[in-house]
Amino acid sequence: MVTSESVAPEISVLAGHVECRGNTTQEQLQVGKHAFVNLLTFTPEQPFDAEALIAYELQFKHSVQQSNWQHTLSTLLYPNQQTLNFRIPGTLSNVLHGSCRKPHHPAQDSLLRADALVAQEFTKGPQRPDLLIMTGDQIYADDVAGPMLQAILQTIDQYGLFHESLDQAVVGSTQDLIGHPYCYYHRQQILPQVKTNTALSKLFFGAKKKPVFTSVNAQNHLIGLAEVLAMYLLVWSDTPWAHVAFNADEVPLPFRHKFAQELNTITAFAADLVKVRRLLAHIPCYMIFDDHDVTDDWNLTRGWEQEVYGHPLSRRMVGNALAGYWLCQGWGNAPDRFAPLVKQAVENFTPAGLQRHEDFIDALFSWEDWHYGLDTQPPVQVLDTRTRRWRSESSLNKPSGLMDWEALCEFQQQTFGKEAVIVVSAAPIYGVKFIEVIQKLFTLAGKALTVDAENWMAHKGTASVILNIFRHYKTPPHFIILSGDVHYSFVYDVRLRFRRNSPHITQFTCSGIKNTFPDTLIRCLDTLNQWFYSARSPLNIFTRRRNMSVHDRHPDCAPNQALLNRAAIGQLLIDPNCQEVRCLALCSDGETVEFPPESNVDN
Repeated sequence: MVTSESVAPEISVLAGHVECRGNTTQEQLQVGKHAFVNLLTFTPEQPFDAEALIAYELQFKHSVQQSNWQHTLSTLLYPNQQTLNFRIPGTLSNVLHGSCRKPHHPAQDSLLRADALVAQEFTKGPQRPDLLIMTGDQIYADDVAGPMLQAILQTIDQYGLFHESLDQAVVGSTQDLIGHPYCYYHRQQILPQVKTNTALSKLFFGAKKKPVFTSVNAQNHLIGLAEVLAMYLLVWSDTPWAHVAFNADEVPLPFRHKFAQELNTITAFAADLVKVRRLLAHIPCYMIFDDHDVTDDWNLTRGWEQEVYGHPLSRRMVGNALAGYWLCQGWGNAPDRFAPLVKQAVENFTPAGLQRHEDFIDALFSWEDWHYGLDTQPPVQVLDTRTRRWRSESSLNKPSGLMDWEALCEFQQQTFGKEAVIVVSAAPIYGVKFIEVIQKLFTLAGKALTVDAENWMAHKGTASVILNIFRHYKTPPHFIILSGDVHYSFVYDVRLRFRRNSPHITQFTCSGIKNTFPDTLIRCLDTLNQWFYSARSPLNIFTRRRNMSVHDRHPDCAPNQALLNRAAIGQLLIDPNCQEVRCLALCSDGETVEFPPESNVDN
C-alpha cells in the first residue's frame, strides 16, 4: 500500500464475524516526499481455514487520513458489501492468469473480466476465482505513450518522488528531463549510444551509432526510479489520475497528432482503473517479471548484457526498473525471503532522498531469489526466467538459456514427489514450433535480437534439462504450465512418446491482458505451423522435443485455428485430481473462448 504520509494503517482481520487475534508487522520505505511504500503483514495465532471468507479493515490514526481512506474504500466495495474480503485458497480449482498489459494498446483491459467474476459472488452468483497470477509485463517501461509519460511526470511532482543524479548522460539528473527537448518522443537521443568501433558493436548494430537498448519503441523509455514508481501507481490505481491534466503543447509539434491518438486510449484505460483496483483488493494476486517490466530483450544474450551493464546510464535504468518491480510487485510474493534486501533498501530510501543508490542496485543484480512457490494443492512454482540465465559460451550473439543448470535442478527438486504441480513460466516452455524455427534461422545469421529469439528451446543446455525434467520417472503425473509473453493465446496437451505412463502436461498460454499480435501475420504463422509441425508431422523428428507428442487445442470460436489473437485473461478450471483441465480465454470484448481437448490426445 502506498500512502502520502509516514503513518501506516492498522489492520483488523475478521473470520466470519469474529476478530482474529494475531501479530501485525509494518515495513515502510519512503520513495518520495509524500510517498511511502508499506508492506503490511498480519500473521494469525491460528491458521485461517482454507476457503473461509476473511474480511479486513484498515484504520488510520489521523482523522484526515481516515476520512480520505473511507472515501477511497467506498469505491472499492462491491454492491451489498460492507468490508473488503478475500479467501485463502486451499485446493485450487479456478485460477486466473495473464500477461502483457500495455496501457496504450487499443483493446480494453481484460482485468475488467476478472473484476466481473468477483462481482458475481456478491449477487449470489458463482464463487470468485482462487488466485490471480500475472506472468510478466505488468508495465511497459520501454514502451510508454506520450500522455502516459506526461501523467508520470505530473505524478512525480504530485507526490515528490525522489529524483537522482545520472552518470555519463545527456542530462545530469532525472529532474533535468522535465522540459528538456528530448523528454517526449526523443528519449532514444538520451539513451546510451554504442559506437561501432568494436567488433561486438558492429555485430549488434552494423551502423555508426545505435542506442544500447533494443526496444523499437524506446522514444519514451523510462529512465529514473521515480518514473518507474509513478508508472506503477498509474497502472494500478485511479487515485493519481485525479491530479493529471494533459497538455499537447508540451509535446514537439511533429508528435502532437500521435499524442492525441494515444490520449483517447490512455483516458479510457484510466477510467477503468477503479474496477481493477477493486479486483486486486479482493483476490490473492502474485506476479513475476518479464522483459518489458525492465526493457525489451532483457538479458537475451551475453553480448546484450555486456553492452547494457557496461554503461553507467543503461545499467542504472535496468536497476531502477528492477527496484520498481521489487517495491511494487516482488516484495509481496515472499516477504520473509527479502529481509536482507529490505536492510539494504533502508539505507537507500531515506527522508533526504536516495542514498547509496548504486549499492542497492548492486544488491538487486546479485539477488537470486526472485522465484517462489505457493503451498496450495496443487502447489504452484513460479520461475525466474530472466536473471539466472544459462549464457552461451560459444558466442556473444547466441540466446542465453532462460534458466541455468543450477536453477533448473532446484526447480526439479521442488517438483519431486508431487502428484500435480502448476508451473508459471513467463515464456511458454512449448512454443509455436514454426516461429521457433524462424528464430533459430535468424540466430544462425547472428540476428537473434531482430526476432526476439527468446524461447526455452533456443539454448541447447536449457532445452535438454527442462525436457529431461518432464521425462524423469519422479516427475509429477500432472503438470500444468501457465505462461504469457507472446501476445496470443494457445493450449497444448503434451505426452511422452513410447512410454506407457506418460505424465499429463497441459500448457495454457494466455497473452496479452491488453495487447495482441499483428493479426495477418499471426494467421499466416498459425497456418504454416499446423502444416509443418502438427502432432503427426515427420518434421518433429528434427526438433528437440521429438520424444514428445504435442497436440493443439483449437479454440471453439475458430476450430481451424490453434492461436487466438485476442486480448484476454486466462481462466484455468481444474478438478481436485487434475484429471480434467479446462482452459478459457475471457476476452476483453466480453466473449468467452474455450480450448476443448482433442479426444485422441492420449494416443
